[in-house]
Amino acid sequence: MRITSIAAIIVSISLCCFAQNSADDTPATKADIERYFQVAKSHDMMKKVMANMAQNMHQIFHDQYLRHKDKLPADYETKINSMMDGMFADMPMDDMLKATIPAYQKHFTKGDVDNLVAFYQSPTGDKLLRELPEIMAEAMQEMMPIMTKYMTTVEEKLQKETDTMIAQSKKQSTQEAPAVKN
Repeated sequence: MRITSIAAIIVSISLCCFAQNSADDTPATKADIERYFQVAKSHDMMKKVMANMAQNMHQIFHDQYLRHKDKLPADYETKINSMMDGMFADMPMDDMLKATIPAYQKHFTKGDVDNLVAFYQSPTGDKLLRELPEIMAEAMQEMMPIMTKYMTTVEEKLQKETDTMIAQSKKQSTQEAPAVKN
């Protein structure tokens, strides 16, 4: 009788543990991911990232304007900045965030999402959420000279390649033109 009771307790505990692990391993639902987005303040984070991106794009276009201002109209920078600000303001962030839900569901289980939610509700997770936009802005500031130099190099290579192709095309069309007889 005593062994049967102990066996029943062990089986009951095992089933409870199995059921709990099984629930944690189930795929995350849309509601789970939305709960994670809410706790992680994903919408606000996305807005801050877009604002930082816009600021960096303004700097890139300003640098480009300075390099080519003799070829560009005086109001180029103002028009480009206005157009870019409108583009970022009209960005469908809610739709973009909703579109990512299936990717999160594919990669995270309900248990993973529960752990992420618990982390972001912890003091360290909360601090990460508060500090991350500033960290990203500072990191982007440090990367800007590298990105600008790289983009300048790419632009120069593309221009050289384009010039070479144009020259080859002209040379080829000259060689292929039939001689005119009088």
